[in-house]
This record gives sequence, structure tokens and C-alpha cells, in this order.
Amino acid sequence: METFYKILQTAVEGMASDIHLKVDGPVIFRINRQLVAIQAPTPNEEWINKIVDTIVPRHARVRLDTDREVDFSYHLPGVGRFRTNVYQQKGQWCLSMRHVKTIVPNFEELNLPPILKSFAEIPRGIILVSGTTGCGKSTTLAAMIEHINSTMKRHVITLEDPIEYVFEDNQSVIEQREIGLDCMSFEMGLKHVLRQDPDVIMIGEMRDAASFMAAINAADTGHLVLSTLHTTNASVAIGRILDFFKSDERDQIRRQLAATLHAIVCQRMVNRIGGGMMPALEIMINTPTVRKMIEENRLEKLSAAIETGVDDGMQTFNQALYQLVKQGKVSEKEALNKATNPQALEMNFKGIFLDEARRIIT
Repeated sequence: METFYKILQTAVEGMASDIHLKVDGPVIFRINRQLVAIQAPTPNEEWINKIVDTIVPRHARVRLDTDREVDFSYHLPGVGRFRTNVYQQKGQWCLSMRHVKTIVPNFEELNLPPILKSFAEIPRGIILVSGTTGCGKSTTLAAMIEHINSTMKRHVITLEDPIEYVFEDNQSVIEQREIGLDCMSFEMGLKHVLRQDPDVIMIGEMRDAASFMAAINAADTGHLVLSTLHTTNASVAIGRILDFFKSDERDQIRRQLAATLHAIVCQRMVNRIGGGMMPALEIMINTPTVRKMIEENRLEKLSAAIETGVDDGMQTFNQALYQLVKQGKVSEKEALNKATNPQALEMNFKGIFLDEARRIIT
């Protein structure tokens, strides 16, 4: 186990976000989103099995035996906390571990726009942070929870699989519940959460119709609900949510979402000039215009509503990337590589802007 501990320590010291271990393969770190093989003894099956036997917590062993994979949080004293997934390939165990920083970063450290503070301060509604795997959704949620914790007296309950950032009560009272340890499932945890007198409910990930129905019901009864969702941009998130439901349920769910949604934030990580990474954010706020489009099932118009809603605090990925380039934080090449519409962004850099009807306006 000494070698394993050393690998984790080296990963943290080398600013690696992820560690990958499998039998007869090199030890892999992900640094600045790039996979790097490091110099370390090649894992064999006996060594991997010993690690699994040692670090998988008791509450997760039944699920591992049944499902052949499990998520949990592993803490190595003096080194850090790791969100861990143990799974199998070719009948052998593999480990994927993500280092979770113990100190919750604030909005300024994460280069998040101030409007996210105002989102965290609303008394009720649903706020979703979306994006692909590894784009920083959980960290953004943690920053919002910590902002609540440091500025408001709220009762916050989280449901996570597994717990990542650990919060200490400040102005707020926070209880963190881990799936499999503190409650058997998201569905069971959400079933009883309203009886626990929360002001704020944080759901680690929206995974099914039951999760969304619980979130809608909680927001409808005066609670703030924060969660994450896997989508590539904010405007398609509504359609993604509706896909969880049967076709004959979608009209009702769409109307309920229109009434309870506050905002959807979608993140993409971009390389900064001078090194490091930062998020580019697409922001959709449930303004009267957006609400009407959702109610009337005109979801294809949402991207245009975001683009023209700058005065309300909204922005598309292209608009966010354009501003980051103008601020000297991101190169034009990197922005074009991460843009939703690279051709339109390239025209923006040349001083040509089009409205949603594709007419040249400047």
C-alpha cells in the first residue's frame, strides 16, 4: 500500500486531477486535461486487488459485489480526498480517482461571474449546472453552497454519490448525506428530505424522472434546489430533462419546469493564456421570454433568447468566449476550438455580428 499512497501524494503535488490504475498498464495521471503516464511500478492483479480490499468502505462492498462497480469517497490523511470509482474490465479491477480539493474555492478563484452569487441567494427555484464530465460542475455547486454558508442562515441538505467537498457549518447548518452510507438511494433520500426542514437541497446529479419530480415539488413548495445535469449547452437542457419522462407526461412537466426553474448554467473548460484552465459559461435565466418559450414548447428558440438576453444576465458560449478573448485571458485559437459556432465567433473577432435572424447588424 505504500506505493499506492505515494502515487496519490505525487498526483496531488503534480496538480493532477485524476489517477487511473489498471492491471498491467502504466499509472496514468490527467494533468491539464492531458493523460500522462508516470514512472511507477506497473500494477499487477494482486496489488490492485489489495488496494480494492483496503479502500472500498464497508457500506459499498455489497454494491461492488452485485454491480461490479461502485462510487465512494476515499480520504488519505495528510494527502487529500478522492472521488473514487472501482470497476472491472476483462474481469480485473480498475480504479479511477479524482482529487477533490479540501478547501472550497470561491467564485473569484474559479473565475465565475458574479451573477452566480445572486443565483445562490434566491429563496426558491431550481438551478442546474450542466456540462460534460470533468468540466467542474461539482466545484461550481460547492462554491454556491459555500457562499450560502458564509452569508446566510439556511438549513442545507445535500445528497451526493459520493460526498466530495466537505463543508463546515458557518452561518448555515449543513448536513451531507452520501448515497449507500446515509441513505440507500437518491430516490429514498429525496422522498424524505422535505420532512427534514431544509431551505436548500443540493442533489449531486439529476439522473432520472424521480429526481426531477422531487426537485420540482421541492421548488414548488418554496425551496432552493441545486443540481447538475449532463448536457452540452444550456438551451438543450430542457429537452434533456423531458427525455426522462414518458411522452404523455411531458406537457405537464414542461409547464411545471417553466414555473419552478430559475437558471441553467453550462460550463466548458478552456485553456488560459499563460497556463491553467478556467470555465466559459453559457447562462440561461428563466425570464418571462424564456418561460413563455418553455410553456409553448418552442425549445428551438431558446438559444436565440439566450443570445439576445445579455441585459438580463444571459450569455451564449460564443459570447462568453468572445469576452474572455477580449479580456486577454484566452487565445482566439482556443476560443474557436471550444465555441459552439466557430464560424460565427470568427466573424465576431473581425467585427461582424449577426442577430438571431442572421442579419448583419454591425
